[in-house]
Amino acid sequence: MLKARQIIGKYRILGRIATGPLADVYRAQDTIQKVKVALKIPKSSYHMGHEEFLHEVRVATKLRHPNILAVLNASYIDKLFVIAMELGDESLADRVKRRMSTTSALDLAGQALAAMAHAHENKIIHCDIKPENFILFPDNQLRLADFGFAKLNLRTLKASGSGTVDYMAPEQAMGRPKFQSDVFSLGLVIYRLLSGQLPDWPFDWPPVGFDRLAARVSPELVEVLRNAIQLDPKQRYRDAVQMHDAFIKARSHKRKQKRSKLNKDLPRGTAWRRLQWREFQTHFKQALETNHSCRKCEGPVSESMQCCPWCGCDNPTKASASRMSSCCPRCERGVKNDWDYCAWCYGPGFVEEGSRSYPDKRYSARCQSERCRGPLMPFMRYCPWCHKKVRRVWKIKGSRDSCKSCNWGIARDYWNYCAWCREPVSRE
Repeated sequence: MLKARQIIGKYRILGRIATGPLADVYRAQDTIQKVKVALKIPKSSYHMGHEEFLHEVRVATKLRHPNILAVLNASYIDKLFVIAMELGDESLADRVKRRMSTTSALDLAGQALAAMAHAHENKIIHCDIKPENFILFPDNQLRLADFGFAKLNLRTLKASGSGTVDYMAPEQAMGRPKFQSDVFSLGLVIYRLLSGQLPDWPFDWPPVGFDRLAARVSPELVEVLRNAIQLDPKQRYRDAVQMHDAFIKARSHKRKQKRSKLNKDLPRGTAWRRLQWREFQTHFKQALETNHSCRKCEGPVSESMQCCPWCGCDNPTKASASRMSSCCPRCERGVKNDWDYCAWCYGPGFVEEGSRSYPDKRYSARCQSERCRGPLMPFMRYCPWCHKKVRRVWKIKGSRDSCKSCNWGIARDYWNYCAWCREPVSRE
């Protein structure tokens, strides 16, 4: 185990990035060229030799593409086999844990497909496609790494079930990797990138997270992913080249937003409930922006509500489509790209995607903190700029009623629960 400030050859170790069963990856400074690099060094306990790492270097050197991580140098230093590579900001596995706009997610998916298509054009099967093996660089640049398990597509292909289980194709698990195996794994990576969830075996359709996926992308792109993760390799794309072409074609289709009248938006149910929801929407839809349906009872709700005022369900708009440009990875409510924090769930900080600020007609108040004074939308629980809890008591335009518990505005004549704190509403 190397330590910070330790010198190995011309490299000064700055810290460890990651550790695995076979090798450690360090952040280092090239003292001659004065650039920072990533060093991959096999562990001393790895007794199988360096053949796998030599293979990785040779494959990566053969592939020259903007979306494939380049090997800068490979040599033996002080009896250690050291691979020097370009140093990125983080892995895709770290990035998917935070908020990401649909445009950014699709751009990353396209780059991942381009990298894999180039490898397949050169008859190379990666065999270990997973978010950890995609490295992010500035300006949303994505590069594929770790070709240690890669195989050449020969007439006789001998391979083990190497790879990561969560993303491994069934035939690869049995020791028979194909181009379609990479297609399967990459399909799961992109599915998680767009839906936020990884389907579990046996990948029944529609899998978990499908509602959010369908709300973010066009039906043509959904069909591309469905074809990619078929259990039968013959039903998938023959390789990443064909999948990349299908992805580009599907992405070029503009999604048609269907706007229907209020009567068509109303869910099925008893007549009295339909009438109650229709009357409520007439009075409060504009004030509360109840453009969503509860995921449990299908009553009209807004993404600012902490619970459904009709059935008491927690986070009633989870995985629903949003008018906002992005989505909080914690509560899955809509957020704006220039916010620093989620205004609804006190979620973790977001990575800024740019310095641009986005005005909005829905801003109607200001943060009470003198250091912030950022604009607020009605019914925000936390300031999206300074992360402090909003102390303002929000009221509903057109209603004088308030919750006895939190004192926020409620629609007493309609609601069964307070939408902000889940307190039962008494209509006496």
